[in-house]
Amino acid sequence: MNSATSSNRFTVRQALRYGVGAGIICVIWVVILYLTDTNPYGPKRLLSVFVPPLAALFSQWAVRRSFLPAGPGLRRVLLAGILTTVLAAVTSAAGVYGFARVTGRAPIDRHLTEMKTLLEASRAEFIKQPGGQAQYERARQSLAHTPQALASDDFEKKLLFGLLLSFPGAVFFRK
Repeated sequence: MNSATSSNRFTVRQALRYGVGAGIICVIWVVILYLTDTNPYGPKRLLSVFVPPLAALFSQWAVRRSFLPAGPGLRRVLLAGILTTVLAAVTSAAGVYGFARVTGRAPIDRHLTEMKTLLEASRAEFIKQPGGQAQYERARQSLAHTPQALASDDFEKKLLFGLLLSFPGAVFFRK
């Protein structure tokens, strides 16, 4: 086994460690919200969106630290960040899906009721804008109402924010 294969395995191990760990933290946050009688799919769940980007940065930092003084290079650090983000998003989305299936329909219905109330309260603001009525209807229709939709929403948000931070992190940690 040559050093390139060994260093690639190390990069993948770091991404696995930080990515799966971040996904588990996100799922734990959803469970905590549920246990504290807070809407586990509501706005407070979005606080966990910051976990995958932080995990990607920590993963990139760990890869950089192991390749000092020469540095790992942009490609290896970018791989660590992207892989960490994807693993965190997949783990989190799978956890949200499983949680939604286990807890049943009641928390989802509660979430929909709360979100429709919030949308109705901001309807006047929507209508003031050009095309606001159509925008309001799209927002109402796009509310996640199945475990699959909740998991998809979770995956998309975490992947997007994680990837956005992976690229500047890779540039910063490349040397």
